Amino acid sequence: MKVALYGQTYNDDASGPVREILDELDDGESTVALESEFCRYLGLDSRGYDTFDQNGGLDGSFDLFISFGGDGTILRAITYIRESAIPIVGVNTGRLGFLSTFRKEEVRSLLEEFRAGAYRIVERSLVEASLEGDTPGGGQLNFALNEVTVSRKDTTSMITVETYLDGEYLTSYWADGLIVATPTGSTGYSLSCGGPVIAPTAKSLVITPIAPHNLNARPLVIDDDTVIRLRVSGREQQHLLSLDSRITSVDNGTEITVRRAPFTIRMVEYTSESFFKTIRKKLLWGEDRRN
Repeated sequence: MKVALYGQTYNDDASGPVREILDELDDGESTVALESEFCRYLGLDSRGYDTFDQNGGLDGSFDLFISFGGDGTILRAITYIRESAIPIVGVNTGRLGFLSTFRKEEVRSLLEEFRAGAYRIVERSLVEASLEGDTPGGGQLNFALNEVTVSRKDTTSMITVETYLDGEYLTSYWADGLIVATPTGSTGYSLSCGGPVIAPTAKSLVITPIAPHNLNARPLVIDDDTVIRLRVSGREQQHLLSLDSRITSVDNGTEITVRRAPFTIRMVEYTSESFFKTIRKKLLWGEDRRN
């Protein structure tokens, strides 16, 4: 069994679960690789483990990628996996954890259930963003598992987001920003802005305005084959473009094209931790004592 381990270097809560996983994999038949910075942080760089970084060290021969942290850690982890199709699972040492669903107290059973085949692989779609003049898919980190967002910068004034779907004008959102979320991202920023929860296997995207001036501007669910074009205007010269947790500044008037990415991320969904069980638990569905 070939396993890659990754975590945030500032998350002390990950140390214990990582060492438990390493004990489980110390069977003489498994190969382990750790992200290079994470390996140094844990003080394991002298143990002779293989390491990887964003420039190399991972390939399709790995059976499993384990992320230690919260959902933000998984969003960073996919920048290592990219098109390699390595199945990924998250051990939740963070807070809410829609993506990192495995409890750190039960980390040893993660490998036991994986070896027993008590899981399924769920293909999670991504979106990519390209700026005017870019080649689609040309950027190394131009993709996002959760969402692509445009938002205001250095101002309290709203921005105007001119929006086109497959070349047809949709509307101009007057708002603090606009989110284009995947089904995976529907339980993230989009949800907090009033967007719907979408099952992770749905072939959809959701466009969600952030604090729109017009109250009739509502989230819109569209086919994930749709090509979305955005152009921002406002009082400042620039606005923010974010892909998950990665943010850059873009000049107003620059056309941004958002479309489904040409690859997917393979998430491990354990039989004991399904998507619907997760949202029942995290969103407290059914906990209203009046029901």
